[in-house]
Amino acid sequence: MKTATGSLLVRNGTLIDGTGRLPVPDAVVHSRDGRITYAGPKLGAPALPPDTPTIDARGGTILPGLVEAHFHPTYFDVAALEDLDIKYPVEYVTLLAAANARLALECGYTSARSGGSLFNIDVWLKKAIEADVTDGPRLAASGREICGVGGLMDWNPDFRKIGMEGLVLLINGPVEARAAVRKLVKDGVEWVKTYPTGDAAAPDTNDHHTLCMTFEEMHAVVQTAHNHSMKVTGHCRATEGIKNALKAGYDAVEHATFIDDEGLDLLLARNVPVVPALQFEWASVERGKSYGMSQRVLDGHKETLEGGAESARRILRAGGTLGMGGDYGFAWNPHGDYAKELTFFVEYVGFTPMEVLCCATLSGAKIMGRDKEFGSVEAGKLADLLIVEGDVLANIRLLEDRTRFVAVVQGGIVKAGQVA
Repeated sequence: MKTATGSLLVRNGTLIDGTGRLPVPDAVVHSRDGRITYAGPKLGAPALPPDTPTIDARGGTILPGLVEAHFHPTYFDVAALEDLDIKYPVEYVTLLAAANARLALECGYTSARSGGSLFNIDVWLKKAIEADVTDGPRLAASGREICGVGGLMDWNPDFRKIGMEGLVLLINGPVEARAAVRKLVKDGVEWVKTYPTGDAAAPDTNDHHTLCMTFEEMHAVVQTAHNHSMKVTGHCRATEGIKNALKAGYDAVEHATFIDDEGLDLLLARNVPVVPALQFEWASVERGKSYGMSQRVLDGHKETLEGGAESARRILRAGGTLGMGGDYGFAWNPHGDYAKELTFFVEYVGFTPMEVLCCATLSGAKIMGRDKEFGSVEAGKLADLLIVEGDVLANIRLLEDRTRFVAVVQGGIVKAGQVA
């Protein structure tokens, strides 16, 4: 991905640098050749030539570019599980993924970690973004997911003769688990996404308290993935599934919905990050009935919502690492609504805006393993910035309104916003 040549000055805004430090009023950010050289008070900033290209933040907020830590680029208008893998052909899904990536960037998300992708499209989407073929977040690819046979992601009945190969690799036992990871090695993924547990969406077979993989399968996935310098994460709602993932050596946990004391201790011992992804559950509860969800499914999502919110509170209070993002692309939780997750964590879960912004920036970069490059507005890092009209700490909902974005800057280049 190209970075800017020359200098850029951002001025006349309050800087929230992503580290949790106090905001800096009347701040300036200077970058040269796509990297930040100064970020701090106007007083004390180095002098620049008067013709330096400048963005006026208009008294608003200067933030790091946001990180979507659980991004499904190939999901689009999903109204039922079957829509994930048989609704559209691969050619159309590829175009949708590119459109979703561009939309994410326009929404202020300059980086994203894939949480699974049809047909390994995210691997090639990442290459296209890095080659400037299309715009999108700096991406970590996950490709096809891994699940036990008969688990949450194995819904196509055998009589259809179509399998699940476009979406997920199905396994029976540790040997097949290792073979599945080796396929992903060849595909070029960075994160191996697994399904240790079920979900409220499948109450009759794999609900949110059931297991979809054995510990032995999960451990085999981790051993093989780590041997190839890949990281492992998993959809973990059930308590035992969370603990199995942590004992197996997972590098991150998605959701961690019903974590108990033992699970929390295991999580903190290695500082394993969690991406709760709770806006999806709220949207399911609030809007699911109009999409045909049964009361049983709705009740399951409500239990998941409440359990996930409490787990997130416990993890943050205990000093754990949380990322923001999750499961956009469903009909009731569409792409483009990413920042609703941030609002939800302030208004429903009870985090402070500063806590949420740290989770959505520097913590997200840490989860991606790239916090030395981006995630905070500090000298030496890439100039990935979001400049917003208004005080984001006073009103987190401003991040939901793209019309308030003065600029989305990636590598010192303005990619979206009013001044694009």
